[in-house]
Amino acid sequence: MTSSSTSTPVREIESAGNPTRFARGWHCLGLVEQYRDGKPHQVKAFGTSIVVFDTSEGLKVLDGYCRHMGANLAKGTIKGDSLACPFHDWRWGGNGRCTGIPYAKRVPVAAKTRSWPTMERNGQLFVWHDPQRSQPTEEVTIPEIEGWEDGQWSDWSWQTFLVEGAHCREMVDNVVDMAHFFYVHLVFPHYFRNVFEGHVATQYMHSRSRPDIDPENSYGGEDSELRSEASYFGPSYMINPQQLEVGGKTVEAVLINSHYPIDSSSFLINFGVATRREPGVDPEQARAVADGLTQTLTYGFGQDVEIWRDKARIDNPLLTEQDGPVYQLRRWYEQFYVDVEDIEEDMTQRVEVEIDTEHAVGTWKREVEENLAAMKGA
Repeated sequence: MTSSSTSTPVREIESAGNPTRFARGWHCLGLVEQYRDGKPHQVKAFGTSIVVFDTSEGLKVLDGYCRHMGANLAKGTIKGDSLACPFHDWRWGGNGRCTGIPYAKRVPVAAKTRSWPTMERNGQLFVWHDPQRSQPTEEVTIPEIEGWEDGQWSDWSWQTFLVEGAHCREMVDNVVDMAHFFYVHLVFPHYFRNVFEGHVATQYMHSRSRPDIDPENSYGGEDSELRSEASYFGPSYMINPQQLEVGGKTVEAVLINSHYPIDSSSFLINFGVATRREPGVDPEQARAVADGLTQTLTYGFGQDVEIWRDKARIDNPLLTEQDGPVYQLRRWYEQFYVDVEDIEEDMTQRVEVEIDTEHAVGTWKREVEENLAAMKGA
């Protein structure tokens, strides 16, 4: 008689490889202030090189290499509202038009380079990418964080991570991955729900810190309670309002979790934390809380990054019901990798899934109790 273990075929990992196309949407390049130093900045993204420079009308983004003889414009200088090439001093305006060639009698009619749509919001710089060269619409814009323009939040406590050898999809998968929050981010996710609709994918989570870990890597200790609502607006930018209950006090924070692709197998993570300023609270104290939360998040992201760097791309993950709507999320994510006219209804229709966490939390509590007992006996 053949046993069930031998009659069940071995499941093979399937992978079509990383897409060579880059997602359509707004991508955060970092904080506005980092580009306002009077110098051009080279950014490697979307399989190419772009250059960011400041003008009287705000930050502008152009293709990174001069259309004259190919010099790197990031090595040039800002002259007025134009970016001057270091090779022959051709001047390029933020709209992509050549504004002057000092040694030439006239500017050629064809003297134009690509200008990328940009937006400054929430203290951050965004660039729009679309292989079809479309212009962004209000329907897919990045929302403003309530109270940001009114100074109700601390400055951003900002961090970056370079992830090589992996595609951006690995990061987006975390939206539905309830279980990894216990093993990687060291919390009990005792409530977990996902909602996808249109260009927005949201994760609702309530969690508590684990008492068997280093307090420096904890959100606030064993008695803390974190309520989180994290939404991707498009393929790469997440706004995550959080309420942390610690010792009878509430700390209100907002996390930005964003990334942009460098090429098909590497991406850069930009994330930061700001805390809401409370009446009578010193701004430095608010920033200190944000720095503390960022330190905790940095630990978790560092754990994620190490896993992404070494894992295999898998298009047919073997799942349990507690693993969440992975396939539905990936179908939602596909809308950003096809032409607009090829977006299908099931990519944007509403999907809502709540995970039953009772069994998982019960198992994890027993594991934590065993860990604490072992620590006391050591």
